[in-house]
Amino acid sequence: MSAVSLAVFLLGLGVIVVAALFVTGPLFGPAREIPMSDGSERERWERRKRQAVAGIREAEIDHRMGKLSDEDLGTLRARLETQALEAMAALEREGQT
Repeated sequence: MSAVSLAVFLLGLGVIVVAALFVTGPLFGPAREIPMSDGSERERWERRKRQAVAGIREAEIDHRMGKLSDEDLGTLRARLETQALEAMAALEREGQT
């Protein structure tokens, strides 16, 4: 191998290593919390309720399509209903204050 081709090879290898470190760096760094765009507690509970209700709808569709068993649907639906009811109770409490 000539000196020029060795230099090009090492330069290319260096670029690959730097790019790999740049891309994988965030994976190994400290976890950062993503700030919520809204600071309102009410908006947070409303969003949580909407997500739970949408999850129930999606689970029922998946069950009808045969992707979820009866047992899995029952478990998932119970968890999502609990989340929705918790959000609704929090919204109710907030509305009374």
